[in-house]
Parts: sequence; C-alpha cells; structure tokens
Amino acid sequence: MGVGIAHALVVSGAETIVVEPVPSRSDKARQAIEDVLAKGVQRGRLTNLGASHAKERLSFVDTVDRLPEQLDIVIESVPENPAVKRGVLREIERRHPAVIGSNTSSIAIGALAEALERPDTFLGTHFFNPVWSMKLVELVVGTKTARATVDGVRAVMTVLGKEVIEVNDAPGFATSRLGVLLGLEAIRMVEAGVATAADIDKAMMLGYGHPMGPLRLTDLVGLDVRLSVARYLRDELGDRFQPPHLLEQMVADGRLGQKAGRGFYDWSS
Repeated sequence: MGVGIAHALVVSGAETIVVEPVPSRSDKARQAIEDVLAKGVQRGRLTNLGASHAKERLSFVDTVDRLPEQLDIVIESVPENPAVKRGVLREIERRHPAVIGSNTSSIAIGALAEALERPDTFLGTHFFNPVWSMKLVELVVGTKTARATVDGVRAVMTVLGKEVIEVNDAPGFATSRLGVLLGLEAIRMVEAGVATAADIDKAMMLGYGHPMGPLRLTDLVGLDVRLSVARYLRDELGDRFQPPHLLEQMVADGRLGQKAGRGFYDWSS
C-alpha cells in the first residue's frame, strides 16, 4: 500500500519521501513504482517526460527521524498492529508535519490518536489496493480531528484524482466492516465445500456486479492482513467477525495470497 500511495503522490506532482528501514525493500519499492510508471507510459496515461519527472520527485530514507520537519502531510502505512502504529505515529509527530494520516483499514482512529499530542491534526486516510487504479479513499474522522484537517486532506485527495467518502470513527469504518464480513463468509463457504473459490468469486462478479470476487480480493490484500483485521473486529464488534479455521490454517501454512505466490489462487506465474 505504501508503494501505491507514493506512486499516487509523485504522479500528482508532490515531492515524496518513503521511509523504509530495509535497503532491499527500498530497492524493491522503487522498482515497483518505476514499473507502474512505465506501464502508465505504455497505456498512454503518462508521457515519458512525466514519468521521468515523477521518478525525480521520489526519494527514500531509512528512519522517520530523517524526514524533514514540517512536511505538509505524512501518511503512515505500516501493518495493522495498534502498538506498532502508535509507536510510528509518535515518531512522525516529532517531525511536526501539518497533518498525519493513517492508512489503517480497520483500527479506530481514536485508539491511535491516544499516542499523539495533537490529535486535531490526525485522521484516517484509507486507500484501496491497487492504489493506482482504485479511486476510493475513505477519510475517517476522529472525535478530536479538526474540520480544517479533514478539508485540507480532502483537497489533497482531489489532486490525487481520488473520490472521497467521509465516515465517523468506528472499528472497521464503512468499507472494511462490510468487505471483511463478505470475505469471511466466502471463506466459510470454501471451507464447507459449498463451491470453489473461483465459482464463488464468479457469482459475486456476475450476479452482483462486483469488479472482483471476495476471495481473489483476499489474495490481493493478503490473507495475513485479512486475518489480523478480522481478529481486531471480532474483539471490537463480536463473533460475527470470528476468523474461519481455513483462514487461520492458510496463514499458518504461508499461503498468504499474491505476495506469497499462492492463496485461494495460484499466483506463481
């Protein structure tokens, strides 16, 4: 997700710094962004000069404390672990950016804002994967988020070419709360032998007009991510979000979806 957000920013004209502590992952992230820029040129969505300028606007550092102070916006996009996120958000706040966004897909913004001295400058900025083709950004407004913060970030998202929905703070927000519930039920259907993953996905695409089925989407998001979100929502909202045994077993077996080469589908090719 961080790669996709960085791509959206550099294409829009923003000087963009990615924080990645592992050098090999920095190289991989840079290459991924350059590959998407190249595809944009091939499809006529971007000129060669535009792609070149976008690359020039991209840089990497290995720690948050190497970010410049008083940036316009910093978007946190680390794994869905509240303790990890709070630690990173505290580090970001010490750089005094005007606004801090969290790309959390489920964790209540109020719970994360407890780590901050200025929660009025903080909100949820939930992007969707892959960021370069998904138009939606969900802005999650905490009880202490200032209206000026929301309006400013909404303007930024418009520059990025995104469509915005605004939701009040609650675990799972609007999108994850509905999407995860559908995904978990689809996994239970596979577990019970109701139908194959491909046929369940086909049913939702052709019968309900979904652009992608819930199981293929789970592979794209990552089964480990979906499991983490499901456990959090179960603890916050009840047993209807209890992860199916099949999901827990697939994560334990390393079948994490596209990034691992296998999940409900074979991604090895």
